Amino acid sequence: MSSPRSLSPQQVSFFHEEGYLIVPDVFDPADLEPLRNALHAEIDRKARELKAEGKLENLHEELDFDRRLAAIHRDSKENGELIMKHLEGLRGGGFHAPEMFDVIAHPKMLAAVGALLGTSEIVASSVYRIRPKLPNIGRGVVPWHQDSGYFSPHCDTQLIITCWVPMVDATVENGCMQILPRTHTGKVVKHHTGGNAGFLVIKDEDLPDDPRRSITAACPRGGVVFMTNRTPHCSTPNYSDHIRWSMDLRYQSAEVPNNVGLWPEQIDAEGNADPEFYEKGNIACYPPEADFLVHSRKTPEAVTDYTEYVKRRETYDRTSSKFSAYRRWPTAETKV
Repeated sequence: MSSPRSLSPQQVSFFHEEGYLIVPDVFDPADLEPLRNALHAEIDRKARELKAEGKLENLHEELDFDRRLAAIHRDSKENGELIMKHLEGLRGGGFHAPEMFDVIAHPKMLAAVGALLGTSEIVASSVYRIRPKLPNIGRGVVPWHQDSGYFSPHCDTQLIITCWVPMVDATVENGCMQILPRTHTGKVVKHHTGGNAGFLVIKDEDLPDDPRRSITAACPRGGVVFMTNRTPHCSTPNYSDHIRWSMDLRYQSAEVPNNVGLWPEQIDAEGNADPEFYEKGNIACYPPEADFLVHSRKTPEAVTDYTEYVKRRETYDRTSSKFSAYRRWPTAETKV
């Protein structure tokens, strides 16, 4: 079997110069179908569970994956929000079926990420999110931010790649992202808490460039939008009649601080590892969630399999409350 196609030198250069790269054909759309089916089955399972509890009347089982959850939410915001939070992947208790792991560890994705990182020693993060952006629901609108705004400051100058993967064609109508190019080489700018749906937000006056100079990151299903952790981006409203399903995954070189091989009991509240286990001190860019080795030519035997991945996610989930705030931003005066 031939090796997955990597990125061209021109694509790699564009990413490092512009802070982002849109590749329309990382996957064949069929590669994402198992995950779409697994998510649809989980929606069905949770809906039937709610119906058995007397909380939901109409299962809307006649609707497909791109519309069913939106119909459930229209009937009951409470039910819709409950299912969305379950699916989104927040903490280890979120959706982590084998099909999710298969996308994270997919050879096509790892070939592209490896080219951008310049290494075959790749660490993936449990800080992934599945994002169902429902039509005309404000919760799915994400304000301007840099992903580093959520990470520990000691990782500000490191490269952590966000891979935004649409599970439907992402268009202006259904709420694709906006990105500020060539603004990723400076410091992490000031963020505020209190943005829409609890997201961090960069106020317009703190953005490193005029937001009118942003690019529209339309991307077909099967494509991936790659961004650095310091690339400012936002997500726009969904005005279509279907859900804009997407997910964002994160990868870094094994040389970047991480908690691979460590368990929560070996780490203090600030994310510092016990020197008995790890001599480099503060090690995790996002301490509450588990990192895992997803690809390695040097030590292929150490690559995490699905069973270990689930164990790490669930273990960190049970102890996430032990980690204190490690980066504090001021509160926004008004909602954005």
